Amino acid sequence: MKRDIENKEDIRELIDAFYEKVRNDVVIGPIFNDVVKVDWKHHLPVMYDFWENVLFQTGGYTGNPMVTHMQLHQRHPLSGVHFDQWIRLFTRTVDELFEGRNAEIARQRAMSIARLMQVRLPAH
Repeated sequence: MKRDIENKEDIRELIDAFYEKVRNDVVIGPIFNDVVKVDWKHHLPVMYDFWENVLFQTGGYTGNPMVTHMQLHQRHPLSGVHFDQWIRLFTRTVDELFEGRNAEIARQRAMSIARLMQVRLPAH
């Protein structure tokens, strides 16, 4: 039986496993690796704080992901295919590692965040 997401260590485990999939993914990996050239040492701790805030309302994240993704979208248009793949990878990672109330909340919030961004990004 898998455990639920209960603390920041669990979030780190989830996010590290998820972004390992992202880096190697043929659909969205090139956006992270070649377009953005993500500095993973900087990005991962930001994502730990983001997801800890999403799940546990810690207030540890103060960024604006919408602005970040709008800027990216201007450089490299993001499509439904990209968002769908992001959701697939995130959901698969949650399902592989965790189960329970917080795992379900993480899946639901990821879906909501991706759909909101997709709707708010201007059409290209």
